[in-house]
Amino acid sequence: MSDLEFRRATDYEQALLFAADECKIDREYWDIFRRRHEASGQVRRAILQSLGWDVSSFGALERERENRFAAFATATLQKTLVISETDKAVPLILQAASGDSISYQISLEDGQHMAGTVESSQLARVGYVMLGDQRWTRFRLALPAELPLGYHSMSLTINGNVAGVSSLVVCPERAYLPENPTADGKTAGFNVTLYGLRSDRNWGCGDFTDLERTIDWARNDIGFSFIGLNPLHALHNRVPYNTSPYLPLSLYYKNLIYIDVERVPEFHVCRCAQVLLRSHKIQDRLYALRKSEFVAYAEVDQLKRRFLKLLHRELRRGNAAERRRAFDTYCKREGDLLDNFAVYCALDEILHKQDRTRWTWQQWPEPFQSPESEATRRFARDHARTVEFYKYIQFVLDEQLSAAQQHAKQVGMPIGLYHDLAVATDGCGSDLWAHRRFYVDGCRVGAPPDDFSPEGQDWAFPPPNAETHVHDGYRLYRDSIRKIMAHGGALRIDHVMRLFRLFWIPNGSSASDGIYVRDNASDLIHILALESVRSRNIVIGEDLGTVTDEIRDMLARFGILSYRLFYFEKNSADQSFKRSEQYPRQALVSSTTHDLPTVAGFWTYRDIEARRAAGLADENGYHSQMEDRRRDKQRLLDVLHAERLLPDSYPRDAQHIPALDGHLHNAIIGFLARVSSLILLLNQEDFTKETEQQNLPGSTAQYPNWQRKMRVKLEDLRSDSCAPYAAMIRNQLAQSGRRLI
Repeated sequence: MSDLEFRRATDYEQALLFAADECKIDREYWDIFRRRHEASGQVRRAILQSLGWDVSSFGALERERENRFAAFATATLQKTLVISETDKAVPLILQAASGDSISYQISLEDGQHMAGTVESSQLARVGYVMLGDQRWTRFRLALPAELPLGYHSMSLTINGNVAGVSSLVVCPERAYLPENPTADGKTAGFNVTLYGLRSDRNWGCGDFTDLERTIDWARNDIGFSFIGLNPLHALHNRVPYNTSPYLPLSLYYKNLIYIDVERVPEFHVCRCAQVLLRSHKIQDRLYALRKSEFVAYAEVDQLKRRFLKLLHRELRRGNAAERRRAFDTYCKREGDLLDNFAVYCALDEILHKQDRTRWTWQQWPEPFQSPESEATRRFARDHARTVEFYKYIQFVLDEQLSAAQQHAKQVGMPIGLYHDLAVATDGCGSDLWAHRRFYVDGCRVGAPPDDFSPEGQDWAFPPPNAETHVHDGYRLYRDSIRKIMAHGGALRIDHVMRLFRLFWIPNGSSASDGIYVRDNASDLIHILALESVRSRNIVIGEDLGTVTDEIRDMLARFGILSYRLFYFEKNSADQSFKRSEQYPRQALVSSTTHDLPTVAGFWTYRDIEARRAAGLADENGYHSQMEDRRRDKQRLLDVLHAERLLPDSYPRDAQHIPALDGHLHNAIIGFLARVSSLILLLNQEDFTKETEQQNLPGSTAQYPNWQRKMRVKLEDLRSDSCAPYAAMIRNQLAQSGRRLI
């Protein structure tokens, strides 16, 4: 048995330390340079204040601690209970437990019910909770073995009196992983930035029809099992500050720039839209948008929005009753989550038109800064058509994305679409406006010092309020997972460590002063596994950076794949690159990410030159990075020769190879194909040997972040210039045994 006892502090500093422990604020952490960092009293105090604690005095802190402990001890049933299918029991806390009759009623999510009664003397005792002279007993209440997976509700009565009501979530012990038809079971996919796809038919950025054409090429010409995508979350589409797919205005809804307007059913019956599209002015604009070097987010957004308003008007005419019913069904299914998002978008449009200096909801008139205010409700009624228009956009996005996933499955891709879930949400976006109580005010999330950011990183978005999520049954968290898994077969969780802990930086402090705060990892991982199993999505956790062995062990236990990058897989003893057989099997391997150099850019130092040009590296830093890169290039060449992926006549000194030639390119792809890991993700930029990366961390206007288009048009992927690369990759995959899952 294990007991929980309230620890009384003897002075303010000890009370502060105990309070921090109780709020899961780590006392220290080790950075990637093996340096120990201890949280200061000032940082602990600031984080506790942001969580609503009174830290003004020793007495205030102790009262706060005691009140919170007493609230826990006197709650017979916790607000949310997340349990495993292999251990269907819930904890109870009782003060007097002799001869009590305990009854439970469970309302299953499918509408059925289960119930049971047990005497307290029959319960398994697991420990005590003690506060001074008071003592409560902790028990385990076993639930029926036939209790199914899912989201249920449970109520408890003791001797006929209601004792508690809880959200009850029953989860599997592992995320979904398909049974492999071959002993090896390795597979591969092709990663694209959807906005960057070029074609002769799109409206200036890649759309869902371009995605389907990419699927056809990737499947038929090479044999890939899936297409990887950047996060498709909704953005404000304003360059340069509101185009990062990793800092969206909402995690729950998508960006309208990906809609193929000409494919929307209303377009085919809307004469006004068809005539407008044929006009010289619009055709000239489309030509310019297609030819532009970078994605013109604002212009694409504005143009598609103009046409979509015409199509929404066509829907409202009601000529197609079945179509209108489908829209109404979608809106009903989405409920208040979509209601709030659409009201936010309508407010953003109309209030910005009234005053062009209003760029964020914090600049709106105060009555509109809450979704629950009477002013906001009145606005929603008065502008019902505009609110419905933004629901219509999401309806169209959902059906076109669904069609893309169905197309991928129909052409034989066993996985289909591989989505990416951002870690952050923009503090000036709809999620913060609509769900503010689920975020902590007074702190930001970032990262501790590392090789790329010696002073640490400040990501400038607020951390989640774990206590509020628990009280709400983790609804927003599970919706963020469920919505993105709905139209795909694999999901990458950006910065998966966030399920365990996040690096909090109090307002007014620098990133180097931050400290980790832990979350309810077991609950979050179990719910992730439940959503994964239900939607048959493979889960990949982006576990780069200061991820502990304990975190990686837990992810592995749950069947969540690790995320391994070629650049970072080195032997600690001499920093040489690992051999292909040293990679973990339960992992996805790739050469790079959006934040790191392409293979060609790595070899030609383009990322280092870009950091220097953007003012992100001084002369000393620049020369140090160049020297480190020279060493890494030689180590890379060494491992490729050691694995006999290069001909014996090929140079063994990296300084004699100024650019990424065909031999070296093929060797790197061959190495990635043969590693032990289950999944290979080949980046589009590395297929076409592009030198510029999508994002340069730390920069804004100094670099065209998230705007780069694919160098090759989709229509040219089967051209004489690209076909040899496709054949080479197809052969490399076949030789390495990377077949269908």
